[in-house]
Amino acid sequence: MNIDLSGQRALVTGAASGIGRAIALGLAKAGATVVVNHLGKSEAAAMLAAACGHGALALEADVSNSTQVAAMFDAATAALGGLDILVNNAGIMQVKPFLDLTEADWDTVVDTNLKSMFLCCRAALPGMVAQGSGVIINIASELGYLGRELYVPYTASKGGVITLTRSLAREFAPKIRINGIAPGPTMTPMIEAEIAITGGLQAETATPAGRLGQPAEIASAAVYLASSHASFFYGEILSPNGGALMR
Repeated sequence: MNIDLSGQRALVTGAASGIGRAIALGLAKAGATVVVNHLGKSEAAAMLAAACGHGALALEADVSNSTQVAAMFDAATAALGGLDILVNNAGIMQVKPFLDLTEADWDTVVDTNLKSMFLCCRAALPGMVAQGSGVIINIASELGYLGRELYVPYTASKGGVITLTRSLAREFAPKIRINGIAPGPTMTPMIEAEIAITGGLQAETATPAGRLGQPAEIASAAVYLASSHASFFYGEILSPNGGALMR
């Protein structure tokens, strides 16, 4: 399948590493101009923007902060003249027993994983509505369906991403296509941190695929959803998960 995103302007949050990095590279390879969002990873983001080419640039912002989100979108639209594709990818994971969770723990994870998507969608949609077109892709997780012990804020936030995606898809169709991706366990720095805490990957590899996914495998789903080949997809959650969840 030949996907051509030439002339499309994209912003990918949390793009300095992992799935976000792969998505930024995938969109750029298809011809899009990409804004790489990061937080405290200036060198990695600059290197990624250089690899993306096509006039790509890196913008630092905490996407859970409304002021910083507004400034980022102002800078992106000023540089690109508008925005056609938004990929809400930024996210964090915390492994902790529920009874040990603090309110700050909850707020940090939910704000980063879910509130950030509200803020970024709110910033992107007025421009997309005005131009009469746009694509938003929200990165969820198969754990947003399944749940998992020790991951309560993460799973709750990702479940919220799924329903946020479907609600917005209904509200802004047909001119704006809003979909999501719920990856299974994927080899990223976040998974590597989880391994360091839990000491193994038993749950992550106990799937029909018997292995972790690779960021490029998730990115291919995002590039597809961003393209005209996915023109009949509204509120869909693609699930590249190695068979961890079959629906």
